[in-house]
Amino acid sequence: MVLDAPGRPLRLASLPDPRLGPGQVLLRVRACGVCRTDLHVVDGELTEPKLPLVPGHQIVATVEACGPGAARFTSGQRVGVAWLGWTCGACRYCRSGQENLCPHARFTGYQIDGGYAELAVADERFCYPIPEDYPDLQAAPLLCAGLIGYRCLRTAGPAEVLGLYGFGAAAHIVTQVARHRGQRVFAFVRAGDREAARFALEMGAEWAGDSLQPGPEPLDAAIIFAPAGELVPAALRAVRPGGVVVCGGIHMSDIPSFPYELLWGERVLRSVANLTRRDGEEFLELAPRVPVRTEVEVHPLEEAVPALERLRRGAVRGAAVLVP
Repeated sequence: MVLDAPGRPLRLASLPDPRLGPGQVLLRVRACGVCRTDLHVVDGELTEPKLPLVPGHQIVATVEACGPGAARFTSGQRVGVAWLGWTCGACRYCRSGQENLCPHARFTGYQIDGGYAELAVADERFCYPIPEDYPDLQAAPLLCAGLIGYRCLRTAGPAEVLGLYGFGAAAHIVTQVARHRGQRVFAFVRAGDREAARFALEMGAEWAGDSLQPGPEPLDAAIIFAPAGELVPAALRAVRPGGVVVCGGIHMSDIPSFPYELLWGERVLRSVANLTRRDGEEFLELAPRVPVRTEVEVHPLEEAVPALERLRRGAVRGAAVLVP
């Protein structure tokens, strides 16, 4: 499925097989998760895609072949590929363990063709062994919803009471990890969205309610997954003094002005950008121990456009996954 220009629908196309370069692996795609970041790319809200582009960055695949110098994996081995697809390894951020901030980084399904395809190529350094406990479909959401959710959870700190704003793919995974850590989870959803509230309670949230209203008690931390800037003041109102609000999306609508008193009291507002390989390794080791259970709906590859539209409408329960 190919994006020719932002704002245009993806089209089904036959492309030449991708070429292998040094240190790369050729992958036979078995499943690819559908992410809200894909929507931001397709809609032009992320403004620097390579074009034409094959989107998709939650890839579960088997290794078909290895390029020159690639020795981490063997043919037939199952691997996962996430958003961070390449970094320079030489800048101050790469050298200090902050490779997610590398100014030269390249991203899967954005500057590198991704997994909305039968075949893909990836840098072997940015591939992950998939835990055996997870079938292909259930593994795919771990590679972005899980990884970004895990990084957000770490950034939020040891919150006893955690609020999650926007209950989709990432939140349904984070809830399980947080409960495993002994945290209490409150889910904040759109007013009147009974299905989202019901889903949150099923996944382990202790309360679910209107995202623009305070919860039943002050939060120690909040994570905002929905790309809606108006949730920032709402989350700041909901956290206690000294609390943390983490913005977990790569794109968000403008944050409206708010009175300083919402930030005062040593509240912290911060963002999470991308992920590191360490995040991936830690989370994929942790997920089977929780154990994280992913809820997925399956779409054939050629139905990527309606799958994205379902995600846009908030109609996906858990995560959507494409299968070639």
